[in-house]
Amino acid sequence: MDFGLEGRVALVTGGGRGIGRAVATALAEQGADIAICGRTRETLEEAAATIAAAHGVRVWPIVADVTRLADIQHFVRQAAEAAGRIDILVNNAVSSISAPFEEQTDDHWRHHIDVKLMAYIRCAREVMAHMETRRWGRIVNVAGMTARIVAPLRITNGVVNAGVSNFTKQLSGQVARHNVTVNCIHPGYTATERMTAAFERRAQDAGVSVAEITAESIAEVPLGRLIRPEDIACAVLYFCSPLADIVTGQCIAVDGGSGTAIAY
Repeated sequence: MDFGLEGRVALVTGGGRGIGRAVATALAEQGADIAICGRTRETLEEAAATIAAAHGVRVWPIVADVTRLADIQHFVRQAAEAAGRIDILVNNAVSSISAPFEEQTDDHWRHHIDVKLMAYIRCAREVMAHMETRRWGRIVNVAGMTARIVAPLRITNGVVNAGVSNFTKQLSGQVARHNVTVNCIHPGYTATERMTAAFERRAQDAGVSVAEITAESIAEVPLGRLIRPEDIACAVLYFCSPLADIVTGQCIAVDGGSGTAIAY
């Protein structure tokens, strides 16, 4: 299926692995050139080389720590200079600690706020001038299902993801006049390294095996399997495509039906 993204330029934070890599790959399959950022040069360069070779697009790996404004500005500037334009931003970078409330320190809270909520805000702010100039832009924020549910070991995730949801709606109304849409995706249990770490902590606290926690989590998903990073990438493609030209300020769950909240 052609999603109308040939020749577009997309920035993906946390694009070296997991959901970010799947998103970068999916956009590249549609003919978009990609800039990815992360903190580990080797991971980024391997991902970039693999994606470029497979899909014949330009991919720029740019080392950046999104908790630092200067690094975000460097990422956006380098991508714009290399590509000559910026059409799409996928805010995906995340770093969190699975632990109960009493173990979460002020530093943990600050880090999670900086690496996700503030980084998403800053990245959006930095790309807006490029999108306004071209009168076209797509911003997609990835914020986990803890925005809608209670998760005892992920309280920082929940608070920050809820903030991302609110930011998505607030920003969408302000930039719509520039033909820029802003939407959000809530992934459910997604098979990534971060999910594995979360399952390991749950298993430790419960005194059971990781396999048991995994089976228990799958049982909570009506469609009967964990979410794949590629499932999230498909939702990103939709939001970036002409199919969603009139869709903005929306948050959708890609969770296999596991979320029990009703969002009106």
